[in-house]
Amino acid sequence: MVILGINAYHGDASAAVVVDGQLVAAAEEERFNRTKHWAGVPVEAVRYCLEAAGARIEDVDHLAVSRNPSAHLHRKILFTLAKRPSIGLVRDRLANAGRVRDVWQAVAEGLGVAADRIRAARHRVEHHRAHMASAFLVSPFERAACCSVDGFGDFVSAMWGVGEGTRITPFGSVAFPHSLGLFYTAVTQYLGFHKYGDEYKVMGLAAYGEPEYLDGFREIVRAGPRGFRLDLDYFVHHLNGVAMTWDGGEPQLGRVYSDAFARRFGPARQPDEAVERRHENIAASAQALTEEIYFHLLRRLGEKTGLETLCLAGGVAFNSVANGKIFDQTPFKELFVQPAAGDAGTALGAAFHVWNSLLNKARGFVMRHASWGPSYTDAEIRRVLEGRQEEVARAGGLVRACEDDEQLVEFTADALAAGKVVGWFQGRMEWGPRALGNRSILADPRRAEMKDVLNVRIKRREPFRPFCPSVLEERAGEYFEQSYPEPFMVKVYRIRREKQSFVPAITHVDGTGRLQMVSQEVTPLYWRLINAFDKRTGVPLLLNTSFNENEPIVMTPDEALDCFLRTRMDLLVIGHHVVTRSEQ
Repeated sequence: MVILGINAYHGDASAAVVVDGQLVAAAEEERFNRTKHWAGVPVEAVRYCLEAAGARIEDVDHLAVSRNPSAHLHRKILFTLAKRPSIGLVRDRLANAGRVRDVWQAVAEGLGVAADRIRAARHRVEHHRAHMASAFLVSPFERAACCSVDGFGDFVSAMWGVGEGTRITPFGSVAFPHSLGLFYTAVTQYLGFHKYGDEYKVMGLAAYGEPEYLDGFREIVRAGPRGFRLDLDYFVHHLNGVAMTWDGGEPQLGRVYSDAFARRFGPARQPDEAVERRHENIAASAQALTEEIYFHLLRRLGEKTGLETLCLAGGVAFNSVANGKIFDQTPFKELFVQPAAGDAGTALGAAFHVWNSLLNKARGFVMRHASWGPSYTDAEIRRVLEGRQEEVARAGGLVRACEDDEQLVEFTADALAAGKVVGWFQGRMEWGPRALGNRSILADPRRAEMKDVLNVRIKRREPFRPFCPSVLEERAGEYFEQSYPEPFMVKVYRIRREKQSFVPAITHVDGTGRLQMVSQEVTPLYWRLINAFDKRTGVPLLLNTSFNENEPIVMTPDEALDCFLRTRMDLLVIGHHVVTRSEQ
């Protein structure tokens, strides 16, 4: 049985395919069309997933989209009657709902197939149910508390409940216009970061500041017995709406904070202005307030369920700083967050919701890795390199082949230990926004200057953003105060004080790191590389950042080569081939 899940007309459009209860492929549309966070119908991601499953759209038995415009209809009616939002806001929401209802037609058109050839049963899965399903139904837990927190989806910003076996039972939610995710977005915009998905910049900046404005933010977002509420005087989304673009291209989101926000906390930072101490303190205050509300929800959830296992999803589940404190701040002792916890992951959740919850099929899949995207053979890679050999030569590049994995690993470990920056392209592309050792740029974490080297030569990003470590799973406890498994780089743990000076390039200003623990069983080649680096340096971890330069993570060999040639990486290790600069 083939089930296709789709996240459409929302940020990070994506697709996932499940065959007989096993995930076969999953990918975000941005990787194919090279537009970050692309919103619309994920036609190319669908095409890839079907090809990976050896299926055509006509072979799909169930097609699930992670939106249900009919959900929470009573709440929408009550809000409209009570608040009387602008005609423009109502019109925009109706238009988006109409696109979601007709998504099957758009998929067929994109694939060049007549709509009547799609015979699959069609399902609309409420946004937050899809979020929670994306976590719980692929987790190792038979029973767990479940929580989804984001901006908005299907008129809800947070939902929580309990998962047991094949079912998830929600028993609480927070409805529009109140949203913890939207509060964080408002602060992100106020601080001058206006791109969709820039919230992680605030999380990185927060470590530099003090929560000077926390009391003020506590008046804007208040915890309560039903979750939390916003002081709507500081926002505009509930009045005239916020300009949003969801029907193709990069998502655009208009300003969500009101003039009252700037009057209360001072002038908003412009994107070209320097980051000042006040901005750092506002970021720190927003992060502290978010953690307070987040932990308030989770503590109440733990008290109600009596469970010690927790599954998280939604955009706020990417707040890795908060995730790393859950064991200390809540009653939970085990935690699962899948690598595409944001809106992309709802495609995965919609598919498994159909398989497990609607069809009542037994669970038999646990997500232990993130390698669900396209891969390329050595023969395909060689053809790309041969086809572009003159271009490579003009750029001073030299190509060599390695005989086997051992030679590849030893050569690369030597280069890393010598301070070289390596583009590492292996296996299947990762699912989710984190590079986890298949599409990564790697470097020596012992070198304090490596942050500046990467920012100047390759990444060209804000200097306050940290770089992340990949550490051998069995050695993580030597370097980090917490050793609970973290394969997906969605938790921040404190680095042991005595180790921080050994790995300054991955130690954030507050002494933490957003880590990935690398398993020999799950990712053997990457594990071997880190192990070889450890044998040379005595340090069982590498600096790992995504293989890109202000673009989606590279997917194809051509894209990897393009990125290598236009930046100043020292080596490109792609399959069993190595491209070096002539000066190397």
